[in-house]
Amino acid sequence: MEPADILERFRIRTAPNYLPQGDEEAVCRAAFACHLPLLLKGPTGCGKTRFVEHLAYCLGLPLLTVSCHEDLTAADLVGRFLFKDNQTVWQDGPLTLAVRHGGICYLDEIVEARKDTTVVIHSLTDDRRLLFIDKTGDVVRAHPDFLVVLSFNPGYQSIVKDLKHSTRQRFVSLEFSHPTVDIEARIIASESGLPAAASRRLAELGARLRELQGSGLEEGVSTRLLVHAGRLMQAGLRPRDACRAAIRCTLTDEPDLGASIDTIAGLYVGDLLDDSGHAHPSAQPAS
Repeated sequence: MEPADILERFRIRTAPNYLPQGDEEAVCRAAFACHLPLLLKGPTGCGKTRFVEHLAYCLGLPLLTVSCHEDLTAADLVGRFLFKDNQTVWQDGPLTLAVRHGGICYLDEIVEARKDTTVVIHSLTDDRRLLFIDKTGDVVRAHPDFLVVLSFNPGYQSIVKDLKHSTRQRFVSLEFSHPTVDIEARIIASESGLPAAASRRLAELGARLRELQGSGLEEGVSTRLLVHAGRLMQAGLRPRDACRAAIRCTLTDEPDLGASIDTIAGLYVGDLLDDSGHAHPSAQPAS
């Protein structure tokens, strides 16, 4: 299969459900026009990956996503020799495919990768925009439509897992955070199908639970988990049970903290169903 055909598999065909939180799209379009790499930082489940999908769709570019981990090698990014039909052939990795033919190479949770792996992107993230393939001796100049995007969660940083300043200072950076209640309610409604009033209750619950971060919770509840709770509710699960399964049991194993989360959830969603199991009027969309 030709590389161009391979890349077609990575095009986003349908517009992702993304609601802007600020000027992030304008910043990224300007960075792309200037051939500047992007660094996205923010808590888990706040929309970083969805935004990259949205950006790829808007720019009409293939999106090659690599989930970074401690066993990720440079060969996983650049490529390797394979034995095929009794001969040795070179196969480009996702980074090289995007460099040669144009596209977004998205390295998700970059701090999880080994330092000797991330070094391969250095020559692509300065004015050279070159990729050195040591196994073949090739030097590949980046396609005009190539863009490298990194993401990480600053809350998980440590001395061992951190992004070196020599790497960070090559990028245009965007800081993502949890949406405002109004925007998060719209996201929950559009992703789960819940009525607007119930979606807002979940968004308000999320904002309240995030106040517990640092006081027992290592990280606040993500928009993703609130959407999960909304989908469970829309599927017929009682709101308290949906929040327990999607939020409480996911966030903590500590009984006392879990009980506190259950209590707070009850205050926000406990009256969305009456005793007979029918929807409470507050859960219905406004007429």
